[in-house]
Amino acid sequence: MEPRLDYYTASPQALKGMLMLEATTFGLSIENPLLELIKIRVSQLNHCGFCTDMHSMAARQRGESERRLFALCVWRDAPFFTAREKAALAWSESVAALPTSTVSDELFAATRVEFSEQELVDLTMAVSSISGWNRLAVSFRQQPPNA
Repeated sequence: MEPRLDYYTASPQALKGMLMLEATTFGLSIENPLLELIKIRVSQLNHCGFCTDMHSMAARQRGESERRLFALCVWRDAPFFTAREKAALAWSESVAALPTSTVSDELFAATRVEFSEQELVDLTMAVSSISGWNRLAVSFRQQPPNA
């Protein structure tokens, strides 16, 4: 599958905004290893091979185990994730699926057990950011390097 266009050069002003949002997520209250898991899982749900590959490689470079990365797509059924990670993954999946679902009161209450108000807003912003990147990469068929 051939890329359709280079969105970085096609609209530098639009990408400047995306890059600013992305840069903001690095300074949020959610720990970086968990952010990488969220970025990978949301990218999987959005069928974004480019972002899934990029964030999987970044997670590995930061010490994430292959076993956990392989199990991420079935995190509910794998014993490798903490209660906090599971809460974040459930919340992220629900937020990422807003066009076809809602974020339930039960999920909100369960997630609040593991995350403060600030962390929950920060987590939601991280999901929003990666979802935006996924939409760009999928729409314009951005490919992982050496694909």
